[in-house]
Formats: sequence, structure tokens, C-alpha cells
Amino acid sequence: MAVILSVSGLRKHFGPEPVLADVTFQVREGDKIGLVGPNGCGKTTLLNILAGKDETERGSIEKSADCLIGYLEQRPEITPGRTLIDEARDALSHLIAIQEEAEKIAFQLGEVTDEAERDRLARRYDRIHEELIRKDAYNLDYRIEQILHGVGFKDSEFHQKIETFSGGELNRLGLAKLLLAEPDIMLLDEPSNHLDLGATEWLEDFLRTTSAAVILVSHDRYFLDRVTNRTFELYFGTVDDYPGNFTKYLGLKEERLLVQTRTYEKYVEEVEKAKDFIRRHHYGMKAAQAEDRRKKLEHLEAHPAELPRNIQTPAFSFPKPSRTGDIVFRVEELTKGFGGAPLFKNVTFSIQQGERWAIIGPNGCGKTTLLKCLLGELKPDHGTARLGQGVKIGYFDQHLHVLDDSVPVVEAIRPEGKVFEELPRRKLLGAFGLTQDQQLQEVGSLSGGQRCRAALAKLAAQDANVLVLDEPTNHLDLWARSALEIALKNFGGTALFISHDRYFVDRTADHLLIIQPNARFLVLEGNYTTFRDMVAKGYIADPFLDGALAAKSTDQTKTSSSKAAGSQKADGGGSAKEKKEEPPKPTRDRHSARQAQKELREGTGKKSIPEVSSDRPPKTKKEKKEKKQRKFPYRKVSDLEEEIFIRETRVMTLSEDLVKPETLRDGELTRRLTAELAEEQEILKKLYEHWEEATELN
Repeated sequence: MAVILSVSGLRKHFGPEPVLADVTFQVREGDKIGLVGPNGCGKTTLLNILAGKDETERGSIEKSADCLIGYLEQRPEITPGRTLIDEARDALSHLIAIQEEAEKIAFQLGEVTDEAERDRLARRYDRIHEELIRKDAYNLDYRIEQILHGVGFKDSEFHQKIETFSGGELNRLGLAKLLLAEPDIMLLDEPSNHLDLGATEWLEDFLRTTSAAVILVSHDRYFLDRVTNRTFELYFGTVDDYPGNFTKYLGLKEERLLVQTRTYEKYVEEVEKAKDFIRRHHYGMKAAQAEDRRKKLEHLEAHPAELPRNIQTPAFSFPKPSRTGDIVFRVEELTKGFGGAPLFKNVTFSIQQGERWAIIGPNGCGKTTLLKCLLGELKPDHGTARLGQGVKIGYFDQHLHVLDDSVPVVEAIRPEGKVFEELPRRKLLGAFGLTQDQQLQEVGSLSGGQRCRAALAKLAAQDANVLVLDEPTNHLDLWARSALEIALKNFGGTALFISHDRYFVDRTADHLLIIQPNARFLVLEGNYTTFRDMVAKGYIADPFLDGALAAKSTDQTKTSSSKAAGSQKADGGGSAKEKKEEPPKPTRDRHSARQAQKELREGTGKKSIPEVSSDRPPKTKKEKKEKKQRKFPYRKVSDLEEEIFIRETRVMTLSEDLVKPETLRDGELTRRLTAELAEEQEILKKLYEHWEEATELN
């Protein structure tokens, strides 16, 4: 691939030490580059210089003559009075102008009589036509709609005045305009901010398939892994180039760091040996040799080995928690809304001691509201949320309201009602990556990342045994996020958190509570990879796609209706009184998942659990009198369906684990998993019978 951008020796100061000391690299056509480094290392400064928004003190930037660079600004400028669609079309103004010129020339060709002028216009029209085809300019309206939908805008917002949008929505508009313009090089600084998971995944697919080169700054490791094929590490004011995505970079970084450390240690050893020899033999019989060593020492000191580029991961940790009861949260039929339709309804689940639950779902579906209902900060419209025995909650608020901006950090983390001396507080702040000078600053003067670390340190000081975290990775760099993952995995208590960081959810969660846009919910045992795998296999609908759940239900209803109609036709028709009507197939997502799992697990084609028809005629007195006796205790059909879904998910997981090579090599593990599988299948058999009884007698 041809080189389209060459950067050599960039230097920039914002104080005594350079932020950029000697930045050198090249960008080729189609490169997808992840720019990584700790907070404050100069990533945004570098992007500003590449975009021409800031000047470099030294060095050069060379690009090909026709290379266009586009930069995603965090605060885009807007023109009041214009609509969303007007602003989006501005990104394609050059193509729209060419389109209008083509239309004008086509009209002139129909009117002109001079043959020479006709030829000239025809040649110009052909050139414009080729340009429009090359840039797919005959489908501009479709492109605009596709990209606006992709970043999360709805049709109803297209003609809304631009000044009515929030800051986050304006940032999404800025991203849409950059993607529409599709320059040769896109500079993206945290492009997934303000996007929900569905829009983030759409953006990943767009960036992977675009022909443009991309330089991407992001704290979303999942995003980096899916998009990038090169990684630039900015540290000590210079750039190290690594092939591959972020995960590949981590492996190569470890190998390179080992070599750098050995080289530096060998250099230090040679310097110390030379100094020692000179000191002992400067005036003795080996004075000549000492002089040779002095010259060698001068050469060594003139060409020192580079310091190892070791980016320290802070040592986050939470203290050993006290024991709670086996059940930490018991939530039953929880419903909450604000004036209109509920955000969520009939949410029922239990969290056991030691589990780590992540709440995920589209933006605005009520994740934070649910947390506040669990903590008692909001009163639910219906249902209950009860805490278990001995629960002591530590809460991390994404807005960091737990910190007083007017006091020094070392005082701000002191918990109420706890004797906590200054020295232990300083040590705790040090473990969370805040240095001595930062510990004495007022909280209000800290950066976003530093405030987040201080809030986590205060959380650790509270000695909680249940951690409730609302977006704890916001503002943290990649290394601090890794440290938080390790701290949560080593924490002996229980954790419940909201996070848009899929990598973080993957590494820490063992259960997911998925809030869906139609106020429903789904409990899934596993992590984010489990969830995406279930979606990919069609076991559950993707709640991050607009209309996915409704479309799935509609398709299932149509399929059921078609089958019922076909069955009636085969039987020669007949009235409802003459024939027993077949219950319709269920339309619930969780049932579809269960049926697919059963077919995969058993291959036996067991009858699916029918859903009770809502238009069944009321029972007569005689039917009520002849009602069968119950074999099982009364339970709601919805509760039974919920437990069946959970059990079948567990059966599917056990079945998959049993065929893994590492399981087959371990006889004891195979026997244990086989016994668990048999037990779960036996429980499921009883649940099916209970369900059939409940649908008939409830």
C-alpha cells in the first residue's frame, strides 16, 4: 500500500518537559491505527497537529497532494435554525454541487444547437458522471439516512432544529458528518463516546470496511480489537509502532519490554563496571587500561540505552469484605417509569453472594434508574427490592458526586464515621495512581481520570461487601481499566455494575441483566461474549437493534399463523366447535431461545411449550367443577417460563463444556459435568410438567 502521510520528528512543549519529543511514523492507504497511551501522554495533541488545528515546534508532516484529512471534533460547531438533515447534507456539499452541475449540463445539452458547444458539454458531463459513479453520489439520500441511523438518530429527529439537541447528540452528528465526508484519513478521538452498544458495533463495521485510513484514540479495547490492524504506542514523547490490534499489541509489548529491560540492565552494569575499574586503577599499574575504560565510559554515556517503555498498571485493590447472607439482592416484579410507558416492568431476579452482575441495555432504557431503585434512592411504581443480611453497600456514582470539590483529595476520600489516619489514606491514594502532589490538590482541580481514581479510592476506604458501580471505567485509561478488572475479580464480595465497556464486562461479569427497549428484561448466566454468541445463533433478539424484538415477535406470529392455516386446510376446514384449536406458537424471545437450545441439546424435537391463547372462551360452571386436582404447588406461568429459560441456558452451557478438549482430558471434571447435566435435565422435565399444569389450571 502506498504511503499517504509521513510524520517526522514532531516536537511540542506545554511546560518544561516535551509532550511530544520525537514523533515519527508513516500511514499507508487503508491503515486502521489505534493510538494508545496513558492519560496525559499527548494523544489529543498529536491529533490536533495532524489536523492542522495546532502547530508543531519542530518536525515535518508530508502528505500526498490529493490526501484529505478529516478530524472528529469533540465540540462541533453548529448553525442555529438548521435541521439535522441539513447539517448532515453539508458534509456532502461538494458532491451535491457536482450533482447540480450535472443536472444543469444535461438541461443545456437538450437546448444547445452549436455542435462544438455540444461536444464540450458532453465531455464535461461524462467526466462529472464518472466522478459521481466513483463516489456513489447517485445514492446520497440513502447514504445520509444509513449513517444517521447508524449513529443512533431516528427518522423523527431528521427535521428537528439542531439547537434542540444535547451535547452528546451533537457529538454523534459530528461523527455522522465525518463518516459521510469519508476523507482519505479519519482522525477519531473517542468516537464511541455517547453511542450505545448497537451504534458502537455499527461504527466498528463501518470503519473496518471503509477504504479510508483511520487513526483512532479510544479507551474501548473491544472497539480497538475489532477495528485496528496497527497500534501506535505514544509514551515518553515518542511513538512505537506495533503490527496488529490491541490484544496483539499487549503480547508484543510484553516481549519487547523484556528485551528493553535486559538491554538497559546490561548497559547499567557496563557503566558501573567501567566506573569501578577507573576508580580503583586510575593511579596504579593499570592506569593505561583505566584510561581506555574512561574513553569507553564516555562513549557509553554519550549513547545511553533507552529506558524500558514500561507503562505502570496501578495496584487497585479492595479490602477483604465481611460476609453477607447467601442472597444479597432479591428483586420481585420491579416496575418503574416516569409519566409514560415504564422503563422496565416486572423485573425479577436474585443476586447471590460473590457473584458479579453487569446491567446492559440501550441508552435510555433505565439502567441507572434500576440501580437507584435497588439502592432505595427511587421508589418503584410496583414490586420490591430487598437487601440480604449483613449487606454493606459501596456506591460509585458515574457523576462522582461522592467527592467534595472544595477539599484536598486526601481529605475527600475519608469515609464518614471511620477513623482513618492520613498516612494510610496517602498509601491508598498511591495505590490508585495518585501521586503526592495530586493528593494535596483540591478535588475540583483534578482531571476526569484523576477524579475517577479518587472516587474509587474512597470506595475502597468504605470497607463495603457489595460494590454497586455506575460506569466505573469512564475517564480511566486502558491500564487503569485493567487494574480495576483485576481488583474486582480479586474482590471477595459481590459486585453489580453498569458499563458500556464490553471488554470490561467480558473480563469481570459472570451474570448479565439485559434491559430491553420494550420494558422487558432478560437474565443471562455468562459474560458479554456469551450474550453475543446467543444473539448470533438466534437464541435471543439483539436489544441494541431498533425494532429487532418487535420484528422477531412478528415473524414468529406470522409463522405460527401460517402453520395453523396450513393445518386447517389439510384437514378440510371446519368450524371452531368441530375442531380443537391448536394453541399459537409462543412469541416471547426467551421461549425462542429455549426451543433452539433444546433442539441443539437433544435433537429430539420435543414439543415446544405453547402459550395460552388470550381469546380462549371462559370456562362453564361444569368445566370449573370438573377441574383437575393439582399435582404441583401454584406458581405463575411467567415465573415457570423464567426458570425454564435459566435452566435451559445452564444445560446448553454444560453441554458445550462437556465437548471441550480440556474437559475430555479431565476424567473427574467430565464426571462432575455429566452429573450436573443429568440433574438439570431432570429438573427441566419436572418444570415442563409443572408448566403444562399451570397453563391449564391457572
